[in-house]
Amino acid sequence: QIKNFIQLLFYAYRETFSDPKEILAKNSFGLAHLRALNLIERNPGTCLGELMYQLKVTKQSLNRVLRDLLDSKMIKQIKDEEDTRRKNLFLNKDGKIFFDKIYEVQKKRIYNALKNSEPGSVIQFKEVLNKIINGKN
Repeated sequence: QIKNFIQLLFYAYRETFSDPKEILAKNSFGLAHLRALNLIERNPGTCLGELMYQLKVTKQSLNRVLRDLLDSKMIKQIKDEEDTRRKNLFLNKDGKIFFDKIYEVQKKRIYNALKNSEPGSVIQFKEVLNKIINGKN
């Protein structure tokens, strides 16, 4: 049953993140770009180090993604007022519009699944996902 659950998680992830592939491809972006945009959108002003930690990637692999996002005017870097070595990352106007397009595509699948489920199972599923994410036994 655990093996089946892992497979279901994989397929749910694959389908949810394949929905916006066409939007990403039009900008020559991939899932790494989407993960970075997602974290920057949820944590405006995050710095490079925090983004590396959250994504669990190296600086080298993240730099390529950030360069693409900066060149395409999706994000902007603003020097921190207290520590000028630190650059805080934000979505700019184009980045917000782009992210919202992706979110709308993904939201349809998740919303329909939640809408067609029992309220108790939705709450329990959310609790299980949080325990998987946080590593709680």
